[in-house]
Amino acid sequence: MKDVQSEPDHRNIDLAKVGIKGIRYPMNVLDKANKAQATVATVNMYVHLPHKFKGTHMSRFVEVLNDYCADLNLKTFFEMLDRIKKKLDAPAANLEISFPYFIKKKAPVSGVSSMMEYTCKYMGEINGDERKLYIGVKVPVCTLCPCSKEISTQGAHNQRGLVSVTALFEEFFWIEELVGIIESSASSGVFALLKREDEKFITEQAYNRPMFAEDVVREVTDKLKKDPRFTRFTVEAENFESIHNHSAYAYTEVAPRQS
Repeated sequence: MKDVQSEPDHRNIDLAKVGIKGIRYPMNVLDKANKAQATVATVNMYVHLPHKFKGTHMSRFVEVLNDYCADLNLKTFFEMLDRIKKKLDAPAANLEISFPYFIKKKAPVSGVSSMMEYTCKYMGEINGDERKLYIGVKVPVCTLCPCSKEISTQGAHNQRGLVSVTALFEEFFWIEELVGIIESSASSGVFALLKREDEKFITEQAYNRPMFAEDVVREVTDKLKKDPRFTRFTVEAENFESIHNHSAYAYTEVAPRQS
């Protein structure tokens, strides 16, 4: 049959990324507590398309995805990228995988357990001999406003927030480690299940640990910078304000200094 995608294109324009986007697929990922966790991932797969080709072959992306979805880990991630690059005969390949990840979490006083959901992402690229992998996680937290506490005679407003960290993967670390760093940097963590004694504890903990969005970003950044495994990363915090019609936002990026 005629292969239209492989036909030449006369416009002489390279395309940085072509491929498939937003395909949802069942997948197993590495889990610290249980070795593997079944999840449903949203996957974007791209290759660089040289100017001489009209298009790419979409079905080949899904063929590769199907071969690796049962056992996705940090080793097979680059194997998957290599396969995409080779199968599509491309100079560069990109892979983005986002998925819900569940961690069993105990309430601080009662000790009751529940499953807490976090949104995670793997983002990788192979370009010639260069290989890069970034791991990201989004963690819900609670923050209490320092200004509100300072000026109020009774109480202070608090709200849920979302803190995102994306880190270059150079040395091994667990998703759970990033989650722990983030949650310990906020006024308090967020839980799926709490009893009354837990609510009392968390309310008082948050009141005694007021945090702006800026404070959370600086706290997370400070802890990551002290760990030699994290050399390049971004930290982002958004507080969904409870008394304002807007969110409070802070962001920073850390990269190695150029010598």
